[in-house]
Amino acid sequence: MDLFRSVQAVAESGGDGIVDWTAVAAAAKAATPSGDIRLSSEEQQGYRTDVHAARDRLRSVGGVSFDLPETIEIQSRHHWIDANVETFRRVVEPLEEQTTMFPGISRAINTGTMAVTLGFLGRNVLGQYDPLLLADTDDHSLYFVRPNIQRVARQLDVDYPRFRRWIAFHEVSHAAEFGAAPWLPGYLEDRMQGTVSALSEGSLDREAFQELNTAMTAVEGYAELLMDQAFDEEYADLRAKLDARRQGGGPFVQLMRRLLGLGLKRQQYERGAEFFKAIADARGLAAASAVWDRPENLPTDEELDSPGRWLHRVEA
Repeated sequence: MDLFRSVQAVAESGGDGIVDWTAVAAAAKAATPSGDIRLSSEEQQGYRTDVHAARDRLRSVGGVSFDLPETIEIQSRHHWIDANVETFRRVVEPLEEQTTMFPGISRAINTGTMAVTLGFLGRNVLGQYDPLLLADTDDHSLYFVRPNIQRVARQLDVDYPRFRRWIAFHEVSHAAEFGAAPWLPGYLEDRMQGTVSALSEGSLDREAFQELNTAMTAVEGYAELLMDQAFDEEYADLRAKLDARRQGGGPFVQLMRRLLGLGLKRQQYERGAEFFKAIADARGLAAASAVWDRPENLPTDEELDSPGRWLHRVEA
């Protein structure tokens, strides 16, 4: 970790945009240890086995048809930062035309903010299913940040191969959702673009934001239920320890979680999981998967708290 080099990269940021993405990558990586990704042949096979076992179990238990992404990577923290700089750039791009009285100062602030954000996430993300929203491609990717998975397994005092398998099931659950709903990336892109475009004009498209938040609640909640049903080992201790970890951390960690909306994401997990559990208890897991048949089957915000209303509408 080289904090001086990180600050220097931000201070020397330039270009014409509101963010210097080259400086973001340099600063985030300078403040973040890359981590070791030298895998033994046994560990390589372990990742491969976990991912394929997750695919087969999720297909069987969830009754969903999907394929694994062509891109599956075991990443260092620096690899993850490089991959997500492009994602962040695509999201912020609509704001590039926004004018400001002090462009140089704003660019340095924006660049520093993005660097801190990506550095924090790069040190904490365990795995990621990336549908590459807003990209000029239909490709999807699956990432595992090995140094973080190893570190958290040690912190939680759990067996590393077992924890690695748990993360694989979670991320492949997202692949199952997007595989079952080919319309979902376009739906999310439209709402994301509406939200960002409104922000670039100094307003908030509440309808687009609400629909985006509701859809992501369904995405997170269904994946939570599906992986719990499909995981082929005992997991109660993993769930309890991960929940405790999400609530813990020092003041800086808590501040970053609040600023990045990670508490909101946890609420999405819980609210969405409760909705789908109620559906599965009433009609079975296959009935819950009907949410991915078409965009109109997504629950509304009100239906998330009244699963019976969703069942009545979808089954009518």
